[in-house]
Amino acid sequence: QLQASGGGLVQPGGSVRLSCAASGAISGITAMGWYRQAPGKPRELVARFTFGGSINDADSVKGRFTISRDNAEKTVYLQMSSLKPDDTAVYYCNLKTILLGTVVDYWGQGTQVTVSS
Repeated sequence: QLQASGGGLVQPGGSVRLSCAASGAISGITAMGWYRQAPGKPRELVARFTFGGSINDADSVKGRFTISRDNAEKTVYLQMSSLKPDDTAVYYCNLKTILLGTVVDYWGQGTQVTVSS
């Protein structure tokens, strides 16, 4: 299970931090990250850790968003700064794991971030 928190209404140029904690019987190698979906648009990658521990992030958030994690707590964070109205979306936490050689995705319930004055 993935439990996300944070988000809400933020003014342009503001900051907010999202958190996502994984719980339950998750074993083996995992990789966590964040995706978002704006109204009428497909879900897109925001930032994520790869299985090797490196970071992939979208060009649109480079220099503004920072992903971090606490492996011991199975938690991933997304610090979002210099927010723009285009960042308005439902943000989803994602956990990938490998089961029988196949990558399996788990998703959190989504948390709304609205950037507006």
